[in-house]
Amino acid sequence: MTAMNLSLYLLTVLIWGTTWIAIKLQMGEVAIPVSIAYRFALAAVVLFAILLLSRRLQKLDGRAQAICLAQGLCLFCVNFMCFYTASQWIPSGLIAVVFSTATLWNALNARVFFGQRIAANVLAGGALGLAGLALLFWPELAGHQASRETWLGLGLALLGTLCFSAGNMLSSLQQKAGYRPLTTNAWGMFYGASLLALGCLASGTPFTLDLSPRYLGSLLYLAIPGSVIGFTAYLTLVGRMGPERAAYCTVLFPVVALNISAFAEGYAWTAPALLGLVLVMAGNLLVFRKPKAPVAAAPLGSRA
Repeated sequence: MTAMNLSLYLLTVLIWGTTWIAIKLQMGEVAIPVSIAYRFALAAVVLFAILLLSRRLQKLDGRAQAICLAQGLCLFCVNFMCFYTASQWIPSGLIAVVFSTATLWNALNARVFFGQRIAANVLAGGALGLAGLALLFWPELAGHQASRETWLGLGLALLGTLCFSAGNMLSSLQQKAGYRPLTTNAWGMFYGASLLALGCLASGTPFTLDLSPRYLGSLLYLAIPGSVIGFTAYLTLVGRMGPERAAYCTVLFPVVALNISAFAEGYAWTAPALLGLVLVMAGNLLVFRKPKAPVAAAPLGSRA
């Protein structure tokens, strides 16, 4: 992994490993779709301002705009609505485990849509990471009773993961066409926020705003580090490293979140959790291991 890729990777993991705090602080009087719309509307404004001031805003043709609309629907609208709604019915640990399957979904989708070979080390690393997360959150998972709401929550979490993966593929398609993530993210976030706002208007959801420092501070953190920086870094990785390797971030950022929880909320590390952490890190090493170059056969005449 190059120094630039490593920097982007660590930045994404650290930022997305801390956004759960801000999301938790946002829960309250403002409806979930309204909070998500505020987040991406603000992020889009910031991105457009940066691009216009630096004269780096690329002009998109009709096809690219259509892909941005689809990306906004998948990545900045349905994805978040699914996970926020699922969190009302299933534990956050189970959501983290489902979301971590993005590594495997990205590998499969890259094969289906781009014809990329599925590397065995990526599949093995993703499976190890998934097993590690299951161990990390085992007490939470084992103590949860299955119900109709559980299955509905699982279905929504899986749908959210599939939408996230689809957004990755769309970003990769845009980058192959020469469009940079800064521009496509700006348009995608604008479309995602617009679709959420239209949904709120259609359903009669009120556009309230909590003016407390707690809510506004979390909104700013989610919009700028969490969206402008986090999504730009992550989707740049998708273009540079491939969707399947970049998606291993989804396995690592719950680990960061748990470490923060150990200090902020008294989370206690257990033996199974530590084993899970070892599996996650082993999976990370597998995912980024360079494949061995094939050994060329020696000419027949040179053999003794």
